[in-house]
Amino acid sequence: MTEYDDEPIRGLPGMLPAGEEILWQGAPDWRVLARTAFSTRLVIAYFAALSAWALASALTTNVGFLGVEMTVGLGAVSVVLLHVLAYASAKSTVYTLTNRRIVLRVGIAVPKCINLPLRMIGSVDLAQRADGTGDVPLVIAGPAKLGMMALWPHARPWKIVTPQPMLRAIPDAQAVAALVARTCAAQNPEGRITITPTVPQGAGQRGPTFAEGVAA
Repeated sequence: MTEYDDEPIRGLPGMLPAGEEILWQGAPDWRVLARTAFSTRLVIAYFAALSAWALASALTTNVGFLGVEMTVGLGAVSVVLLHVLAYASAKSTVYTLTNRRIVLRVGIAVPKCINLPLRMIGSVDLAQRADGTGDVPLVIAGPAKLGMMALWPHARPWKIVTPQPMLRAIPDAQAVAALVARTCAAQNPEGRITITPTVPQGAGQRGPTFAEGVAA
């Protein structure tokens, strides 16, 4: 038995109320999550530099190669552990979009569900990569506060004071962002919402938005 066996519907804490339906479910690509959230490439580069420095020291001082071997070994273990964490995080995550809310079921050891009513979402951003995966940050409108520690790694980087939940490292991110934007707009018909047509995005560029006049 796993911690998710008692879910009446995968990724949701309970049965859907009358009139609510699931429009999309997804999860992070664990390889992309490892690179972006757990910075595996940066860690590899760091230990490669340390190993090169240890090797240069060994060759110039004749102290042996034990330091090189220890550095390479520690680097390999660190990278493997980060990939394991990324895999576990991705496998324990389910993003759900319904016609009324977005639910983030996250957490490896202590699973939790974060419910985001669509009326709370002020804008939808998109950062897409060349392979089609990407991140979809959700800007919260109104006074609602979410903790960075409760969200990470499903949070927009560097937004510490006002954390933004994010659908992270998801495949076909452009289509998902457009669907989320359309669904949010449908829930805010009096909010003077405008949707920018989606076009191929580069990493970090803004995608479909509807930030103006959203009712809280």
